[in-house]
Amino acid sequence: MIILLEDRLSVAEAYKQQFKKKGEEVVRLLSSDMISWLNTSDILELLTAEAILIGECSESLSTVKLIKQRLKIPIIALLENRSLDMLIKFYHHGVDDVVVKPVHIDELLIRIATIKRRLTGIQIHREETPISVYYDGRDPVILGNQLSLPRRERRILEYLASIHGRRASKSQLFGAVYGLFDEHIDENVIESHICKLRKKLRNILGFDPIDCRRYLGYRLDKKHLCAVPVSSQLDKIAS
Repeated sequence: MIILLEDRLSVAEAYKQQFKKKGEEVVRLLSSDMISWLNTSDILELLTAEAILIGECSESLSTVKLIKQRLKIPIIALLENRSLDMLIKFYHHGVDDVVVKPVHIDELLIRIATIKRRLTGIQIHREETPISVYYDGRDPVILGNQLSLPRRERRILEYLASIHGRRASKSQLFGAVYGLFDEHIDENVIESHICKLRKKLRNILGFDPIDCRRYLGYRLDKKHLCAVPVSSQLDKIAS
């Protein structure tokens, strides 16, 4: 789940639609909502947030400081116009990156993936690992061949990969795939997505790389995983 801090509903909706095409769920919050969520949520709920995008919103700078205290995830500020003063202020308050609109959604995904890898210490590509995850909208590669996945199954695999061998609860996976604030979908639907993903991986690998423990959650064994560098993709978009 990506959180977008944006006062303008129309702008937020446009971003949500573009990210949805890439299999990413975006939740729009106001600064006051974000502060309330950070102060009242437990750690498991907070861990469902994978990145923060900061658009035009009130109290954006003070909100960044609070986010940095509670979360270790990518924070990217989106500027309407190039402004050295705002760029310096955002970096001073702790954002990881600042980009000037217009910006391509693929570029934002690549920047998020790059920052996430740096923050979490995800290992760079190793040829001997059977599962390659990209984090930028592309399908994973399993034993050298690309595996086409429905976007929600891909998001589950990416989320499990991003937490680097730790366990994720069903609620955490639901939040990452659908967004925490979607009350119209039953949380149990996530079990169907996980079941289908595990079956596909097992059919190719000959074993199930996702361990499930009742009451503890799901874990992707990190010894089977590699994260693929995305800097070349970013350079391609920038050019």
